[in-house]
Amino acid sequence: MPAALQGCSNDTSLPMCYEESVGPLAVIIIPSLLALSTVLVVALIFYNLHKNKQRRPSTSAYFTNGQQSVSLTVACIGTPKVHAALYPWEIPEEFVLEGLEFWQTGRYGPICKGLLKKRDQNSSAVVVKCLRDGPHQPEAKEFEELVLFHAKVCKHENVVRMLHCQTKCLPMYLVLEAYSPGNLLHFLWTLRNATEKNSNIADPSLNFSERSVILVAKQVATGLDYLMSEHRLVHGDVAARNILIGPGLSARVSGLGVAFRGRKMDPLIRQRAAEVPLKWQAPETITMQLSIDRSDVWSFGILLYELVTLGSPPYPELEPPSVLPKLHGSYRMKRPENCGEPLYDLMKYCWMWSFKDRPAFSAMIKLLESSKHLAADEDICVPEVIDILEYNRKAGLLS
Repeated sequence: MPAALQGCSNDTSLPMCYEESVGPLAVIIIPSLLALSTVLVVALIFYNLHKNKQRRPSTSAYFTNGQQSVSLTVACIGTPKVHAALYPWEIPEEFVLEGLEFWQTGRYGPICKGLLKKRDQNSSAVVVKCLRDGPHQPEAKEFEELVLFHAKVCKHENVVRMLHCQTKCLPMYLVLEAYSPGNLLHFLWTLRNATEKNSNIADPSLNFSERSVILVAKQVATGLDYLMSEHRLVHGDVAARNILIGPGLSARVSGLGVAFRGRKMDPLIRQRAAEVPLKWQAPETITMQLSIDRSDVWSFGILLYELVTLGSPPYPELEPPSVLPKLHGSYRMKRPENCGEPLYDLMKYCWMWSFKDRPAFSAMIKLLESSKHLAADEDICVPEVIDILEYNRKAGLLS
């Protein structure tokens, strides 16, 4: 028996025996195998990436508006694991965003309008809120929290509806259902202009009466009551501009940004109040003391005024700084021309100086229902056409 094999037979370590007998060959073969396996693994990774990219839907879109431009070309990124609650909301592969057009600049980036289409099905109008730039921006974590907020809250027929989101790939965005005609304030303005000259803007045959005011207001109150009773949320910016109007005068509460930022009941009441036009704020909010659900009730009374006047600015005869002193002196807006006494009584009930004396939204819903049979069903007529610049000045809004 050769000496090498004899030594092997006397050694209890078979691996060591192998190394001693074929060591020179291993020095050549093992590094070669390692290098080959590394090349194969890298090639497999690139193949899978390419295959996944091909399987991703064509959600790319590009839109411009002057210097504003946004590309929604998908680019996968290694972000942290998305919260489990967002998994059902991630946009499926069979959906595609089309015809995106820049609408306005939001807190976190561009907001655009477009169409959401599923393969072999009709498309639906949507609003897409995008996160500017990449996932490492300071707002990225807050934007993901915003998406989670909508996923949790937007589960009521009278609250703006969340459809999908994208948080695992760039760009991160939130897809909300678009409602038509849309913005309630603009809709009220078109009712003023519903003449033969511009009948293409609004349907002249649409009846919008005091009874219609009750119908819309009750839905808004229901949505606001849901936010408070189910989520302990103060909306914080109740106004016609933050309500969506749809077919059959269906209404949904929108504009949840202030509610999102105020959800933790932190000491940022002063900052949040500064975001809301003063003429819609309750006295306790103006004085920076607190913002509660009964503060929303005060603003709801302003919304009733907007509805019955077809979008007139509140306190048109007052400059914003003079509103609080006048309110403290028991001043309230006069009854609008198209407003009956029962509806005006509801407004004044919302405008009680002490928030403890105002009704909760659950009570307001019942009051609106009981006053419906007292409401007039003749069309509300406000012949004056709205001048946007003049409206902004009287409403105390920044242009």
